[in-house]
Amino acid sequence: MLKKFLKFIRNVSIGVAVVLFPIWLYLAQPTVSANDAVTIKVDTDRMQTVVKTLSIDFHPRSFRHTENLNKSAAYIEDHFTKAGGRVLRQSFTISGSTYYNIRCFYGPETGPRQIIGAHYDSHGDTPGADDNASGVAGLIELAYVYGQHPPSHTVELVAYTLEEPPFFATKRMGSYYHAKATAEEGTEILGVIVLEMIGYYDDTLGSQQYPSPLFNVLYPNTGDFIAVIGKLEQRDYIKTVKSKMKGAGEIDVYSIAAPTNIPGIDFSDHRNYWEFGYDAAMVSDTAFYRNKEYHKAGDTWDRLDYEKMGEVVKAVLGTCELVNVEPPTSNVQ
Repeated sequence: MLKKFLKFIRNVSIGVAVVLFPIWLYLAQPTVSANDAVTIKVDTDRMQTVVKTLSIDFHPRSFRHTENLNKSAAYIEDHFTKAGGRVLRQSFTISGSTYYNIRCFYGPETGPRQIIGAHYDSHGDTPGADDNASGVAGLIELAYVYGQHPPSHTVELVAYTLEEPPFFATKRMGSYYHAKATAEEGTEILGVIVLEMIGYYDDTLGSQQYPSPLFNVLYPNTGDFIAVIGKLEQRDYIKTVKSKMKGAGEIDVYSIAAPTNIPGIDFSDHRNYWEFGYDAAMVSDTAFYRNKEYHKAGDTWDRLDYEKMGEVVKAVLGTCELVNVEPPTSNVQ
C-alpha cells in the first residue's frame, strides 16, 4: 500500500512539474547568463538624503500640492545639473496648474537613446518614501555615475510627475506627455526602464505575496529581490534587461512578462510607452505585493534598505555600457 501511495505521489509530482515548467519558461524568462559586476561606488548616504528630503521636507507632494511638487522638481533639477547632465524642463498645464517633467541627458547628443525614468509625486497625503522617492533617489544616483562615467550611447533620465491617481491610466500622466514628445522627436529608442519602488525588502519567509497561488511555485516567498516587470508581448526585452542586470549588482533579479490584466503588470509609467511602440519595463520591489505600507502613512524613509537600493542602481548600470571606467585592481603580482 505504501509503495502504491509513494508511486502515486511521484507521478503527481512529475505531472505538476511537466505542466509548470513551460509556464515558468514563458513567464519568468530564466537565464543562466549574468553580467560582470559593476565596480563603481554608489553613494547610499546621498540616496537616503534624497528619500528623506522628498518624503519629509516636501511632504505631501500630490497633485493638489503644487508648491511641494515644484520644490521637488527644482530639487531634482539641481541634482541633475550638479551631476553634469544636459537638463531640460517639460511643462504642461492641467486645470490651470502647471506641472513639470525633468529631463536629463548623458552621452552623445545624437544617436540611439535609452530612457530611464521614475515618478516623484506621491499618493494623497502619504510620505511616499518607497513610492516613489526611492525610484527618484536611484535616478539621481544614476545621474552622478553617468556624469563621471559617460554612457557609450545617449541615456535620458526623466523624473515624471502625476503618476498617481486621479491621473493614473490617463493621458494626463507626466510620463504620457513624455512618451508622446519622445515619439514626436523621432529618435531611435533602445528601450525604457522605469524605477518604481526599489527600496523595501524583507527576508522573512512569507514576506512576498503574488496575485495568484501559481506564482508562489514559480518565484521566491521572501521579499529580498528586485523584479523586472512588463507585458507578455515584450518578453524578449524583459529578458534582455534582466540578463544585463543579473550579476551587475549584488541582488537577486527576477522577471515576469505577463498579460496586463494581472494586477500590477502595468501599474506605473512604463505603460505609456507601449502606445507609441517602445519596449518598456518596470524595475520594482513589487509594491503592495511586499510593502504593506503602500499608499499609507507608514511609507516612511526609515523602512527602506539603502544598501540594497545601491545594488539595484548598480544592476541598472549594467544595462548600459559605460566609458572611462577603470577595471578592478588585481592582487596578482
